[in-house]
Amino acid sequence: MAVCLVFTPTDAQQQDEQKQDIPDAPSATRPPQNFPAPPPSANPQPAPPAGQTPPTTSSPAPQPPPAQPPLAPGSAPPRSAVDSGTPLPPPPMKITTVPEGGATEEREASGQDLYKFTVSANQVLVPVMVKDESGHLLSGLLPRDFTVFEDGKKQPLNFFTSDAFAMSAAVIIDLSMPDTAVEKVKKTFPALEGAFSVYDEVAIYTYSSNVSRMSSFAAAGKKLNETLNELKTVSGRNNGVPVMDGPLGPQGPIVNGVPLDQGTIHPNAPPREYHVLNDAILAAAVDLGKRDRSRRKVIFVISDGRESHSTASYRDVLKVLLTNNILVYGVAVEGSAIPVYGRLERFHVKKFGFGDILPKYANATGGEILTGFSPDVIEDTYAAALGDARNQYTLGYMTRATVSSTYREIEVRVARPGCKSSSVRPCVDVIAKTGYYPAGAIR
Repeated sequence: MAVCLVFTPTDAQQQDEQKQDIPDAPSATRPPQNFPAPPPSANPQPAPPAGQTPPTTSSPAPQPPPAQPPLAPGSAPPRSAVDSGTPLPPPPMKITTVPEGGATEEREASGQDLYKFTVSANQVLVPVMVKDESGHLLSGLLPRDFTVFEDGKKQPLNFFTSDAFAMSAAVIIDLSMPDTAVEKVKKTFPALEGAFSVYDEVAIYTYSSNVSRMSSFAAAGKKLNETLNELKTVSGRNNGVPVMDGPLGPQGPIVNGVPLDQGTIHPNAPPREYHVLNDAILAAAVDLGKRDRSRRKVIFVISDGRESHSTASYRDVLKVLLTNNILVYGVAVEGSAIPVYGRLERFHVKKFGFGDILPKYANATGGEILTGFSPDVIEDTYAAALGDARNQYTLGYMTRATVSSTYREIEVRVARPGCKSSSVRPCVDVIAKTGYYPAGAIR
């Protein structure tokens, strides 16, 4: 007897089949994709006869989901990055949220930029160095100890830090000094290289009658060492005074008191000396203006401080320095290595150039002048000057000044309760720039 077995689907199997027929709900993290309908075939297949099963065709392989578009500026990071516990980078000093409806309007894709940002650079940063009566850096001060005035008006501080900054340093070496002074400086190159950290970037400049950039900004290391080794082969000018008469004079050889080339007219004036210090500082300042604003920008000059025959004037160079918040530090060598050199007001000998130009740059920008006559003392000044430039208080405030060429005067005061200060011997020495120009950075 034949037995016929009939299997009927269970309720669970029916539910599984129904679930397969129901499409997935729209995802909250990814919008649903509208796939286009397949185009009609050029050669349609005839319908199969009645009672026959149509032939099965292999379905196309599923396409991978489209890549997520990049995050728009100001949007939140992906949820996975937030949930993973990975620390996000710290925010800038001040974050402004775009109001609702203030985002960039959508427009058709074109060759132009999709976003345009306008930044108002009204934040003023003031590096401040505070020293006690012994000349040592004074630490432990708080924001309430400082008061900043701009054009005589007190400014509320919105930024304060005493952390050390990585530096962008332009080192300028004077090759117009006598050769004896240049030789002293060359002996101190290992100490100069060791005064920088691995986080600093350094560029080397030299000048005499013109300015030369020996190396562009690069991390302190092998490149700096190679440049300093190359400079060990250069020399300064003649150590003696110009020879104006005698057998070695400009008139040529003399026999029995009579010049051999009597028909030739020889100049009887000393050759001009060129000390284009202004031009050298200007070249370094222009390059520093293009560096990252998060670094402390310093010009480090090794020179006797003499200036003559520069194309740029002191006033024009100072404007570039103050506009880009650049400090000028100097190591005064040779004849300028006297204790009072950094406090000179004005000293000018005709035909010999200015001898006080370097202290004027340092005093106006918030830097300082250190003097050294022997190579050992010069080596000590490197570490002292770079240490002072790196470890300063940094104050910040918002100004109402708009971009212009008007000079804004700055005064920084430090409150020292119980200190009996006087104009002759103050309790603390506050070193900061005397003002700035509210202009944009160099592009």
